[in-house]
Amino acid sequence: MAKGYWITFYRSISDPVALAAYGKLAGPAVVAHGGRFLARGEATKVYEQGIVQRTTVTEFDSVEDAIAAHSSPAYQEALRALGGGCERDVRIVAGVD
Repeated sequence: MAKGYWITFYRSISDPVALAAYGKLAGPAVVAHGGRFLARGEATKVYEQGIVQRTTVTEFDSVEDAIAAHSSPAYQEALRALGGGCERDVRIVAGVD
């Protein structure tokens, strides 16, 4: 079974306090579903039409585990804490076998 990767690109952050509140709740919710943070932070270098922005990459044992983490009540609580504090692009993709 292919691993699942949850990749988030932060286009803009308008409320750093809400983002911090989200992070305190989201991290444990993701880890509880087997998520492992592989990369977190602002892009070091961008190419082509890339944008320097905060990006996170989280690995799960499967795509289904990644989806379950996002759907979990604990993660949904984190999203409520985030509110409209940032504009993000969230994707879940399957790893290459």
